[in-house]
Amino acid sequence: MQHINLSAMVTENRNPNSEKIDNCSTLEILQIINNEDKKVATAVEKQLPQIAKAVETITRAFSNQGRLIYIGAGTSGRLGILDASECPPTYGTPPQQVIGLIAGGQPAIFRAVENAEDNPELAVADLKNINFNAKDVLVGIAASGRTPYVIGAMQFAKSIGATVISLCCNPKAPMIAIADIAITPIVGAEVITGSSRMKAGTAQKMVLNMLTTASMIKTGKVYGNLMVDVEATNAKLIERQISIVMQATECNRETAILALEQCQRHCKTAILMILANLNAEQAKQALSKNNGFIRQTLNKTI
Repeated sequence: MQHINLSAMVTENRNPNSEKIDNCSTLEILQIINNEDKKVATAVEKQLPQIAKAVETITRAFSNQGRLIYIGAGTSGRLGILDASECPPTYGTPPQQVIGLIAGGQPAIFRAVENAEDNPELAVADLKNINFNAKDVLVGIAASGRTPYVIGAMQFAKSIGATVISLCCNPKAPMIAIADIAITPIVGAEVITGSSRMKAGTAQKMVLNMLTTASMIKTGKVYGNLMVDVEATNAKLIERQISIVMQATECNRETAILALEQCQRHCKTAILMILANLNAEQAKQALSKNNGFIRQTLNKTI
């Protein structure tokens, strides 16, 4: 069995602030966890320039019909799948535009799959299965920065000319050397030694939120701070659509509902119909000419 030097990883170090946590009151336990969690946002803040580079790369890929692919094992893989799965309902993206892959496949979402993370060939097969290509962007996610499954995926992606981004929480991790863009929030030792689902997982979640949210903003999926491509897949989201149109245009509820009905419940089109006094077809065509950006369309229409 391969020897792994855990002592070389910050995420595997012992945290002196929690060494006696088993002897604390419930409130004291929670205070220790909370105090450590406060360090996460600062660690992510230090990586904003790298995150910005990643967003610009992802945005260019989207404009070139490329995809964003997350890949990880365990918690890291689950976080990628979570972020990817939220994009279609929130931003109206095709399900294949942002994809999350996890070592061990779908069963690993719910429970650990033995040895899956140690198999780099499995990652290559998973990428080939989704027809991964040079237009796509791969984000390898691993708190340790050394997961063989993730490294195998990153090496394959590099070999075919795709852009590779690493997201890990250990400095000098092997993943960093492979990546074109390395995002490395150093959150320090965990409250429970080696439990990287905690601070490291929180940092990863924050970064993934930024990657997709900022990329969606830069591809016209947001107007002001409103998710104007939201899909109405349930009663709450139907109401959200109405609210978005009302907030974007300062119209009344009846006007918002009528506009949405006339354009098959497409928020962007409804907003432009009201703001630019266009019918549904005119608004749809105007948006198409401006790549779906409401503000650009308004500047040319009004």
